[in-house]
Amino acid sequence: MQSSNPGEQVNPKENTNSESTERDQSVQRRSMSAEEIADAYADVADKLARWQRLDRLFAGRYRRRQFEHANGRVLDVACGTGKNFSYLPPSVELVGIDISTDMLAHARDELDRLGLDGTVHQMDAQALDFPDDSFDTVISSFSTCTFPDPIAVLHEMERVCTPDGEILLVEHSRSNIAPLAWLQDWRAESHYEKNGCRLNHDPLATVKQAGLPVKNVSNAFFGLVTAIEATPR
Repeated sequence: MQSSNPGEQVNPKENTNSESTERDQSVQRRSMSAEEIADAYADVADKLARWQRLDRLFAGRYRRRQFEHANGRVLDVACGTGKNFSYLPPSVELVGIDISTDMLAHARDELDRLGLDGTVHQMDAQALDFPDDSFDTVISSFSTCTFPDPIAVLHEMERVCTPDGEILLVEHSRSNIAPLAWLQDWRAESHYEKNGCRLNHDPLATVKQAGLPVKNVSNAFFGLVTAIEATPR
């Protein structure tokens, strides 16, 4: 991964914010509801759990780099089947939330397998049922592309994070390689209709739009993976 300071240019996507906004708005006009997304993931929860080994091969290194130094009380937003859990330090107090009860069943199994001190709850990420400043670290992976209102979710992450805490994200993003980006744009609508995922999403633009201070950004795998470290305002 190549890192950059927040004020420096990360990749060519920074120069196409207007195009990114138009792409995101075109999908947002037909955004699925949280309930529709829950239904979509109910159909694939078992399959995603079986693909755990494949996920480790592709995304494991990025999850580890981003989450291995998380500390204190940790909230995993849209935790899914618990794929982030094994990359967290065993000392953390972990809370996971997800809209899908089917995904959470696998997340509970993962907590038991790892012997982690943690709980998981069914919850809408856009309305977290936690008091302000409840967590030292808030994490999420490959999820802002699925939220009906990702800005609202980021504001909720900020609200429940302590003032000196961190918000750590690993997201897929629109590639900085033109042929791959074209393919993502071409498949974006059909992919969203089937999976509720914005294939050509720009997570850094979304974080900046939410107004979160960005400490560090890194890109990998032809620009398809973006890691973001942010803080509450």
